[in-house]
Amino acid sequence: MGTPGTLHAPLQVEFDYTRSLGPTLTGFMTGLKRRQILGGVLSDGTVAVPPPEYDAVSFDPITELVPVSSDGVVQSWAWVPEPVEGQPLDRPFAFAQIVLDGADRPLLHAVSVDSADQIETGMRVRARWADETVGAITDIRWFEPLDGAPEAPPPAPDGEPVTGIISPVKLAYDFAASPEESAFFRGLAEGKILGQRCPVCEKVYVPPRGACPVDGVPTTTEVEVPDSGIVTTFCIVNVPFLGQRITPPYVSAYMLLDGADIAFLHLLLGVDPADVRMGMRVKAVWKPRDEWGTSIENISHFEPTGEPDADYESFKVHL
Repeated sequence: MGTPGTLHAPLQVEFDYTRSLGPTLTGFMTGLKRRQILGGVLSDGTVAVPPPEYDAVSFDPITELVPVSSDGVVQSWAWVPEPVEGQPLDRPFAFAQIVLDGADRPLLHAVSVDSADQIETGMRVRARWADETVGAITDIRWFEPLDGAPEAPPPAPDGEPVTGIISPVKLAYDFAASPEESAFFRGLAEGKILGQRCPVCEKVYVPPRGACPVDGVPTTTEVEVPDSGIVTTFCIVNVPFLGQRITPPYVSAYMLLDGADIAFLHLLLGVDPADVRMGMRVKAVWKPRDEWGTSIENISHFEPTGEPDADYESFKVHL
């Protein structure tokens, strides 16, 4: 039977980044909300869109904003044949550096054309505004060739200044485990915790790393360790955050399993956080077997066993 391949799984990191705006970007974003593009006057007299908050030469704050046109010229461009989620258009388009009339430095934005042969350097384009503006760069949906483009809509009514923005951050990728990690995860699917031993220093790494970071040699000897051990260090989590599955306070701790030389992070429940101690004996609490997969989440958490604490001298080298 051949060696099974490595495991992989889709992962997605997602959160909202909230940022308060200083006076320069407040002016720029508020201008977009009113369907007006503002550029910043730099120390050399040129106009940049979007305006930087500070001048790159004098380091002084940019305080003078001037209106520029929503028409401009394509300076350079790149074709996007396969747009991904979240891009300005869901069909092939171009990203282009566009120098707006009245500005001296280009703005990066999308240009909507049907094919790559319909865009060229020097082409005149016009901003296509969103029907409802909120004070974000996406108020400009994209640019399109000036020939045939509709007239720019009238400015939106004045409203409250835009002093902050929320930028959704989303990173989706396919995580590929190493051969050693794959063996570890497959072991978890069978209720086993597998590590690997260094042939030189004989340290046991759980989860396995494929090589000993001390001796720089492969760790090829597989070792099964029990699901019991001790707490080496821990943190009491008191601060709530987005996506949190447990209501604070709770304990996140490094568990040093018996026979292992490296602790790994997991939840410690079933005990008042105030009673958690370094050296506390703990044991894994597994989920019901029909919920197991190739995941560390097969172990729901660890709980104290009630056994006497380990002496500090016995684990101080593992901190």
